[in-house]
Amino acid sequence: MREEILKDITGRFKDDIVDVFDKSPSRVYIEIRKEALVKIATYALRQIKARFNIASGVDCRHHFEILYHFTVEDINLLISFRVKLPVDKLEIDSLAPVFEGANWIEREMSELLGIDFKGHPDKRRLLLSDEWPEGVYPLRCDYEEWDKKAIRDRGI
Repeated sequence: MREEILKDITGRFKDDIVDVFDKSPSRVYIEIRKEALVKIATYALRQIKARFNIASGVDCRHHFEILYHFTVEDINLLISFRVKLPVDKLEIDSLAPVFEGANWIEREMSELLGIDFKGHPDKRRLLLSDEWPEGVYPLRCDYEEWDKKAIRDRGI
């Protein structure tokens, strides 16, 4: 069943797939074009019956990367869809309108990394205080402390 699922995804979305890294029997990374995220994630949820686990964002200096982790529980397979965003255009379509589970993690990545999730239904802050300045993103590689009196030894 694992091979059938991977063959189906890679065949169905061949024009949207940049790379596949089959790491282990229980883990595969599929890099996709950012424009294909919504249709591929929707397919994984509705057709493959995968469960959304979480997404993670990283500033890789020359680009930003988001990994969307889905689990096909029946066969113990974790599929991570990797999307790379150019530093000068940190935007991608939101998955929150497709499924509620993407809501808070997209808000978190927006707030901490500055990624714009187009079409997100609730762009309010989630973690940072109201005093935190706009345009300052604490998980970026180029982050510089904006409050010289702050003691930040316990997270943000």
